[in-house]
Amino acid sequence: MPIPSGRPGLGRSLLRDDVYRRLRDAIVEGAFEPGEQLKDGDVAAWLGVSRTPVREALLRLEASGLVVAVPGRSTAVSTIDPRAVRDARDVIAAMHGLAVRETTGRLSAADIERMRGANRRFAASLAAGDISAALDADDELHMIPVAALGNSAAEAVLEQFGPLVRRAELSRFTRGGRSSVERHEQLIGFMASGDVRGAESVSLDIWHSLTEDGAAEEALTQAS
Repeated sequence: MPIPSGRPGLGRSLLRDDVYRRLRDAIVEGAFEPGEQLKDGDVAAWLGVSRTPVREALLRLEASGLVVAVPGRSTAVSTIDPRAVRDARDVIAAMHGLAVRETTGRLSAADIERMRGANRRFAASLAAGDISAALDADDELHMIPVAALGNSAAEAVLEQFGPLVRRAELSRFTRGGRSSVERHEQLIGFMASGDVRGAESVSLDIWHSLTEDGAAEEALTQAS
């Protein structure tokens, strides 16, 4: 088959992913509030793009549980469903637990230092009240073992359900988060020393304690 002439479709792919990330972050960080309608024309104008990548992004966000679409009517930001948060949290915990279990004792010294650096930035961002930066540093820390694992299926699961859990993290870190800094240090220490059982235990504790305080936990309690 001859190579097609003209430019490849990479630009459109990058645009589609960028629109998805911009919308995802706006929802997670509260720029768009639960219940707010997302009209593709308005969103397209806001981002300076056509409606097509916006519609594609909304479909991906619906699969993640961040928006709810009513056929023939509208798309709106989802409310924080306690059961959905719990389910996503448990799946996320399992994927990160797998990554930690399989990479403890195998990470390079550079990887361990990157985790420590991410935790320092996480702590500094919390102290400064920059929750968005704290979430970015938290993601960076936890994704180092995931990247080292190299399991594309696990990465796909985290990509799909991570944003829903991140909304709960936002609530938690807004109210504090010092305990997370300490748990991170414990995790890093166990991984550096090759203590598989200790590292996996702390990793699961980090994710399962995600909703131990804040609005998400109150919702979970009421739903139980």
